[in-house]
Amino acid sequence: MGLLGELLLLPAAPLRGTAWVLRQVAEEAERQYYDPAAVRRELARLTERLEAGEIDEETFDRLEDELLDRLEKGSDGP
Repeated sequence: MGLLGELLLLPAAPLRGTAWVLRQVAEEAERQYYDPAAVRRELARLTERLEAGEIDEETFDRLEDELLDRLEKGSDGP
């Protein structure tokens, strides 16, 4: 794109910058959400909650399945 095109798009620069920042934040949030170490920590905490009687078996099974799905999806890579 030439100088004229850049000048015409200059007013949109803050919007483009904001969109880039939002994409970066979303990518980092997704990376953390599917991080195997984080999921394993949550699984360990879930087991502790079950053993402490904070949750019942049914809730444990449901939450464990969700975490295992996240772990599987995270290991698939991008």
